[in-house]
Amino acid sequence: MRIALASGDGIGPEIMAATLDLFRAAGVDRMLEFVPVEMGRHVFEQGNTRGMTDEAVRTVEECGILFKGPMETPKGGGGKSINVTARKMWSAYANYRHFRTLPGVRTPFSHLDLDFAIVRENVEDTYGGIEHRVSDDVTVCKRVISAPGTDEVMRFAFDTAQRMGFGTVHCGHKANIMKLTDGMFLERFKAIAAGYPGIATGDVIVDALCMNLVMKPQQYRMVVLPNLQGDIVSDLAAGLVGGLGFAPSANIGSNISIFEAVHGTAPDIAGKGLANPTALVLSGLMMLRHLGLVRHAATIENALLAALESGVHTGDFGDPSVPAVGTAEFTQGIIRRLGSEPRTVKPAVAPSGGTDSVTAVPPVRPAEPIVMHTFTGLRKEIVGVDMYLDGKMPAKETAADLERLCEGSPFRLSLISCRGTQVWPRGSVFTECVDYWRARFELRDGMTAAQPEAVALMAKVTQRHVVTEYALLRTFDGVRGYSMAQGQ
Repeated sequence: MRIALASGDGIGPEIMAATLDLFRAAGVDRMLEFVPVEMGRHVFEQGNTRGMTDEAVRTVEECGILFKGPMETPKGGGGKSINVTARKMWSAYANYRHFRTLPGVRTPFSHLDLDFAIVRENVEDTYGGIEHRVSDDVTVCKRVISAPGTDEVMRFAFDTAQRMGFGTVHCGHKANIMKLTDGMFLERFKAIAAGYPGIATGDVIVDALCMNLVMKPQQYRMVVLPNLQGDIVSDLAAGLVGGLGFAPSANIGSNISIFEAVHGTAPDIAGKGLANPTALVLSGLMMLRHLGLVRHAATIENALLAALESGVHTGDFGDPSVPAVGTAEFTQGIIRRLGSEPRTVKPAVAPSGGTDSVTAVPPVRPAEPIVMHTFTGLRKEIVGVDMYLDGKMPAKETAADLERLCEGSPFRLSLISCRGTQVWPRGSVFTECVDYWRARFELRDGMTAAQPEAVALMAKVTQRHVVTEYALLRTFDGVRGYSMAQGQ
């Protein structure tokens, strides 16, 4: 099977070469063909704001697997993170990181023998990068959480927990504040959990989760979170086991999956032969297991663990009493131990009997983008409209003007809020306001309306005010599909 290979920037080429040397020594090259693709800094510098060539995109889509080193997104110039672009473009919906205590990696938590995983939704949330400047003072970011996208990542989390023998899955969230977006994430967690009766579940607010991970991390085995919260928590979790240099990362999709080192490019040591390839090696082992090469993965992992417990360390292991080696010597230390098992930690185990074979297959290119649905046929009713104004007048004057504008329409002005807090008709004079009002119009008693009536009202409002956006207020099978303002 062909694997698209992007070495990365900075120390990327060094740690990728070390990883491939190790894979060749273990016989992986007899099973896989690595095909180099152009991605990263040099592509950005050629003016390509996507950071990858068209040929690279085609190769990844033909192979179905991308193995990549760390990559840099240049500051300025309009280029977005190539890591995020790749995950979103190819719908690698689940970021999976497995954290475990490694022998010889000294941290304050080394004595706990940690073994847990974080699964992060990888496509939606604020990582859509949907942002606008709406007034002199205000920029906004749209947060997207979908039921189909959430269901995908939840099923992956439970399936992975089942395969790994993790008896508990927790949902991390902030549904106490973001009641609709994180509320849906938590609701779908509970719905999907019902299909896995053998796994215990729990949910935890993300700020409490961070505290718990620092105080008693061993209470968790698998935690699944929305994208932004999961990004933060997974880096925190990496710190418990030594840092991102010791944390593997996989981005799993239905058609294309990406395995990568998520640490930085470390330009200060690039080319000096000092880099630690452990994270990329561990990510590569996740890739081998994903492809079906479970025996090869176990052999390499056991050699890595045996090397670590024997004191084979690069300079970032946190133990100054052990002499550090360079990248090449570190890799040779693992290669010399192929066929060995660690003595101080539990070895990796592969199924007995038989030989490895690649079970994954390249994706079949669909004719058009795939549309997913979880809910169909819900009864939707319009009950109002929110309009967001680039507001230059005080709230009270704005309200008086808007009340005149909505006379004769099916809608009445029910509130004005600023930054989510109600300032009219009730509020506090101590609420600090900026130049961005949300004006909420709700149906008058006994009235009904469709979208044309809402748009007609907006047309009247735009004669006097700048409307930067509007959102219909709707109910879904009678359930309110919009949030209340603080203080409402």
